Amino acid sequence: MSASTLLFAFIGGFLPALLWLWFWLHEDRLHPEPRGAIVLTFIGGMAAALLAYFTERSIIGMGFAFSVTLILWAIVEEVFKFGFAYFTALRRKVCDEPVDDMIYMLTAALGFAALENTLFLIAPLASGDIAKSLLTGNLRFIGATLLHIAASSLIGAFGAFYFYKGRKARDIAIVVGLVVATALHAGFNLIINTQTDRSLITAFAIAWATIIVVLAMFEKVKRL
Repeated sequence: MSASTLLFAFIGGFLPALLWLWFWLHEDRLHPEPRGAIVLTFIGGMAAALLAYFTERSIIGMGFAFSVTLILWAIVEEVFKFGFAYFTALRRKVCDEPVDDMIYMLTAALGFAALENTLFLIAPLASGDIAKSLLTGNLRFIGATLLHIAASSLIGAFGAFYFYKGRKARDIAIVVGLVVATALHAGFNLIINTQTDRSLITAFAIAWATIIVVLAMFEKVKRL
């Protein structure tokens, strides 16, 4: 594998994620988070992706039906994203207002998506299939990356709406959000796995619709 392959895979994986991150941070530009905390959470999301990659490979060897495997992958990814976001930011003093729950969950999701997208791009780039690489990058930019943003944002939103309700109530809300996010992710995986034009359109429509809901939640959370 050449250095240029890794470089182009890195650019194709990280540039879209960084553009999304800039968009969401710009939405909260009046109360910006510490840059160090954002960077740490983004790296935490990358670590979650790496850990999820090896965990998912081990799940493949367990002999489950593929539909069950897809559901288990969704659980793994959402739990790992949340876990790393929690330990890098959510439990620390840098998370001091409701919107921070959403910001840090989004950041972890985009770190996860950046590394995941890079891994997806390496194989087609290494084989010289530029057209497939561009298609893979574009589909992940508008599809899977949006899914990670939407799912993690929902977890953050559940926590944000209960930010001032006490620790126990907030923790319960976050667990509920994690279940909802995992269900969304699993549903996306199952739909897109049918690999028909209609299933792709449906899956992307669900991801975009959820993003619209997330945007509305984000604006409401900022006013809490």
